[in-house]
Parts: sequence; structure tokens; C-alpha cells
Amino acid sequence: MSIVVIKEGMLSTVQDLGRVGYRRFGINPGGVMDRTSTKVVNYLLGNDADAAVIELHFPAGSFQFEKECVFAIGGADLGAELDNKKVETFTAARATHGSILKFRQRRDGNRAYLAVAGGFDCERWLGSASTNMRAELGGFHGRRLRASDRIEFAASAESRSAVGTAIGPSLRHSFASPATIRVTAGPEFDVLTAVCEQRLFESTYEISRHSDRMGFRLSGEPLFRLNDSEMLSSGVTFGTVQLLPDGQMIVLMADHQTTGGYPRIVTVASVDLPVLAQMAAGDRVSFKLITIEEAERESCELERSFAFLRFGVRNRSAGVL
Repeated sequence: MSIVVIKEGMLSTVQDLGRVGYRRFGINPGGVMDRTSTKVVNYLLGNDADAAVIELHFPAGSFQFEKECVFAIGGADLGAELDNKKVETFTAARATHGSILKFRQRRDGNRAYLAVAGGFDCERWLGSASTNMRAELGGFHGRRLRASDRIEFAASAESRSAVGTAIGPSLRHSFASPATIRVTAGPEFDVLTAVCEQRLFESTYEISRHSDRMGFRLSGEPLFRLNDSEMLSSGVTFGTVQLLPDGQMIVLMADHQTTGGYPRIVTVASVDLPVLAQMAAGDRVSFKLITIEEAERESCELERSFAFLRFGVRNRSAGVL
């Protein structure tokens, strides 16, 4: 029971929600860039939220299914086709033995997630199947997928989701550019001058081509600090926005380092990290300051939506809905 890569994509890797509890040893969590889409496609298939998926960038690879299975694609719409027939995003679909999955055209978003019922059976390192390409561990031999690679399905590959089951709009991202990203004040927010505090929330910034899974560099009118005193390296996380010495900013993404010595001026609200993760070089963002309480309320609302999705999938598969 497996899927075979018949054409290599730009960057296809096995990921899950990341490895937790090892940052104190200098090991970052890694994992998918778009956690919401990953959870949605897994819940849609009746999988655990942390089941391994394949993260795809465009141009994406082509895959052949070696066994009939139920699968789903979430995140970006990369023009998926199964045996030359369109596959809708966030919809449970069935592949037969020998079916070929291709991605023809990027329509919106930049990262798609391929999930199969039961998940993929891949190398786990420190409890996670996420690919750490620097350490060459986790996922599929710790590297990106190449032609002829065979990724096995997990033993439990029965979907609890009926084919054709889809999600509503509440769990789908907006892929607009520019996007307004909500942030909370960071530990060093007060190092900014009063003028730059205002500028931060009135300006629009472009994602630089010098961006990757480790961080998105932003280009825009520079920000200035009240002083240039050195600071001790401190803990950072997915969504930390650091102010660089040249006055520009970098948003730390899934493969971020565990500590940093630049001021952490704001932190992206967790509910908006997936929106940012679907952006690419040339896209533009602006920031809106919210309170920690507001960010927590939004996070709780998202978790409620996940709970409704899981409830709906369970009951539809049981014939209740």
C-alpha cells in the first residue's frame, strides 16, 4: 500500500505538525507551514490531526497510487487532476490502483497538502515524521521526495469519511495579497521609536525573494530603535517577527531557529500563520495589532470549527448525517 513519485516537484516533503519538547536542546519543531489546512485534510479523512502528509510547492510532482484509497488535498489550489479529471481541494476523493495524480496550474496559494486515509508510514525522529533536511532525519530519509520514491501508507488506511465530503468556507483561507496579518506585541516591542510604532501598522511590506521555510524576509520602509544596545539571545517561535540591524523585518516560519538575538517586536497570531504561510515572494502584507486575549479568542473559535468538522465526519460516516 503506497504512493510512488513519478515526477519530482520543486519541493515535496513529508511533514506533520512537528516535533514538540526539544527546543531546549536546540532542535526546532519544524513541521508543516500551514497547520490549519493540514488539520482540515486529516480530519476530513478521519485521521488524527498529526498524521503525516506531503507538503507540495508548485511546480508540484506527479504521483501514482499503488492501491485504492481515499485521499484529500488542502491548502493551495495547484490544479490537481486524478487521471486527467479535476480534484477539488478540501474534498475526500477516491483513487484506484494505478491512478495518477498531477498538478497542472497554481491558481491560488503556494503550499498544498496531500493526505491519505490513515496517513503515511514514514521515518519518525523524536516522535515526529516531519522532514528535517538540515539534520537529514525524519520523513522520507530526511530529504525531499524524488522520482521513484515509494511512500508507504500506514496500516490503518480505512477512511471514516465518505467520498465527496467537503468542508464549508469557515475553514478555508483567503489568498488575497495584500493580506492583513494580526499580531500581538512582542517582548521587545517598546524598542521601537513612537514614529516607527505607528509606521509598523500603517505600512505595507513585500515578502522578499530571500525567504524560505525558515523565515520570510520583509522589504519596506525601515524601522528604527530607540537605541542600539545589544540584547541576549532569547527564545523565538513560529511567527516571531524580528527587527534586523538594517531596519527590515523577518517573520520566523516553520523551520525557524530556537533562539535569536534580534528584537522580537511582534508575534503573528496563530490563526493567521496559515494565511502568511500560503504567501510567496512578491506578495504584500500589512500588520494589525490585537491583544493576546483577542488572539486567544480567535484560536478558540478555530478549535471549535475543528470540533464541528470532526463531529460531522464521524456522523456522516456512521450514516447519521
